[in-house]
Amino acid sequence: MATPRDIPGSRRTRANGDGTVYQRKDSRWEAAGYVLAPGNTRRRVRVYGTTRKEALAKPTEKIANSNRGLPVPSAQGTVGAYLTYWLENVAVHHLRETTHTRYTACVHRYLIPGLGKKKLAKLTAKDVRTWLDQLRTTCQCCTRGLDTARDQPQCCAIGQCCHRRLSPLTLAYVHSVLKSALEHAVREEEIPRNVARNVRMGTPRPRRFEPLTTEEARAFLTATDGHRLSALFELALRTGLRKGELLGLRWEDLDLAGGTASIRRTLQRTNSAGLTALPTKTQSSERRIALPTECLRSLEQHRDRQAQEREAAGAGWKGTGYVFTRPDGSPIEGATLTRHFNALLRRAALRRIRFHDLRHSAATLLLEQGVELVVIKELLGHAHIGVTATVYAHVRLRLQRQAIDTLSNALCHPADGSPEPRDGDEPPLCAAPVR
Repeated sequence: MATPRDIPGSRRTRANGDGTVYQRKDSRWEAAGYVLAPGNTRRRVRVYGTTRKEALAKPTEKIANSNRGLPVPSAQGTVGAYLTYWLENVAVHHLRETTHTRYTACVHRYLIPGLGKKKLAKLTAKDVRTWLDQLRTTCQCCTRGLDTARDQPQCCAIGQCCHRRLSPLTLAYVHSVLKSALEHAVREEEIPRNVARNVRMGTPRPRRFEPLTTEEARAFLTATDGHRLSALFELALRTGLRKGELLGLRWEDLDLAGGTASIRRTLQRTNSAGLTALPTKTQSSERRIALPTECLRSLEQHRDRQAQEREAAGAGWKGTGYVFTRPDGSPIEGATLTRHFNALLRRAALRRIRFHDLRHSAATLLLEQGVELVVIKELLGHAHIGVTATVYAHVRLRLQRQAIDTLSNALCHPADGSPEPRDGDEPPLCAAPVR
């Protein structure tokens, strides 16, 4: 009687679920089997090879993944095609417009030129890591073709590279955008796993901020006296509001009698609607804060000044309802506010900082006065206290010196030889007898 070993390879019986394999008329070998497909369905896949062993090796991994519940990838297009689809049909509905604009720039500037021609289903973690390593060491001035737009070639075009490379923060941002796109592909069962998650980028060092000291803050407030937007700058330094939140304040949001302000929106420029009011950055950013007495006085003076400007403008006044406006009542651009801020720094002979550093300065000065982190978190509108502790709580050298002196005083021995005071009522520790 014939045994399975005596049967020719093309007709050898395989176990149930292992698929079939046979030799075609063109001498190639074809293997087929049923695998798990998206939507909890099963479909038959066919692969080919020059030998029987090669043909069997290809569906083996697919069948093994199918038995573990992993669907076979259905993506047939390139990474570039999927990223374009993801931006236009998915991300646009889940991201703020400003965030979507940054994602689009990142995709078209870095991801599509680097990985766009790769097949989405065949993209591996090694491909992502190799590309990121190359991006880390490549001069962006030459890669993005900036030399071609110049009248006289520079940088690598004349053999003198300027070494304009991406920062670790930018590389981490590019990596996070790719992870977000591939994560959606996994959810739609286009690919079995997110290979970008298997690539470690390391944690980039946060940017060091140099907030204003107490003396510098006083000098800045003195320089704002008499300025048309002095109330805005004082409110930014004393409360730590963001630039968009300040420009988006309406008079209906202020309760000058009760001394509070409700933060409900942010004013930003978008590509589609121009300068427009948007929801706050996060849900925690929509908050109600207490206003200092100095800010209440400056806001009342600002309201009187705005009434005079409205009367002077007459029919040309634009009633937008914003607290801080241009002389004709129209909203203020963020870039215009930045120019006024830089002029104030020069007038006060202060070092140049960003407008957002006023927010850092407010958090640092509050911390120096002993205010609890949870109070600073609520004032700044952070979603998590960890953001307040790691990003905005800049502990100055004076606070460190106070902490060290406090510890030194606790550890030093009293001069009179009296026993050191204890925090609790427990008796002092003593050695227990050993039996």
